[in-house]
Amino acid sequence: MSDSVSLLEITDFAENLAREAGELIRRERDNNALRTDYKHQTELVTHADVMADEFITGAIRKRFPDHRILSEETMPDLSQAEELDTPLWIVDPIDGTVNYAYGHPQVAVSIAYAEKGRVQVGVVHAPFPGETFRATRSEGATLNGRPIRHSGATVPRDSLFATGFPYTKDALEPLVKRLDAMIHQCRDLRRIGSAALDICWVACGRLDIYYENVSPWDFAAARLIALEAGATAGHFGEVPEGYPADLWGRDILISAPAVWEPVRSILRSASGYD
Repeated sequence: MSDSVSLLEITDFAENLAREAGELIRRERDNNALRTDYKHQTELVTHADVMADEFITGAIRKRFPDHRILSEETMPDLSQAEELDTPLWIVDPIDGTVNYAYGHPQVAVSIAYAEKGRVQVGVVHAPFPGETFRATRSEGATLNGRPIRHSGATVPRDSLFATGFPYTKDALEPLVKRLDAMIHQCRDLRRIGSAALDICWVACGRLDIYYENVSPWDFAAARLIALEAGATAGHFGEVPEGYPADLWGRDILISAPAVWEPVRSILRSASGYD
């Protein structure tokens, strides 16, 4: 590890960065008229996204010049996830950009640190409610410094699930089939609008199940937090040979352990995988 810095020091560094970036995006929303734009014609991006991204990536570069960065706003080169030789930071400056633009509180800064394709550190900071989720591999997960655990849900029927939908609307049919199957076999759906917070809410028991297709920066930090809180994380589809499972975001499924297998079966069946 660079400069023989401990994972705990890296977690503290990531948490400080996430908190400062959170303060920046909160200040921007509270004090300024939001400037928004669109990526790829469909995906909303705010001026604050770019500011927070530059702040986080600049600080990482200064402290760890030899590390690589995979970031949603400035360096979304997914092949970075396959390069396993040097440590990789995975950053989403604002997860929940649409929520952010609409004045909703479910917005998060997500920072993960990976070595050889395995996430070792995850911090997800929600600046509006003032909640910081963090985990260091093998050290457990916390919310504002207190240990967290999954809900302990035992059957899908009594489980609350969350998912999300892509900005592009041309391939919704399989997602609607999954939603139809899940809504009939679970307690209810919550649509929160931030994958990082969905997963952290599974970690602390506010939700029982989360599934979706997302990018590494949306889930890398939160997935470790969920695992360290005792939740089960995996995929209901196949992970490509040689691609690090920690960073593969397609068909992701994270839940309380007892419901993971039955929910995986529901999702595979609805997807036509079986």
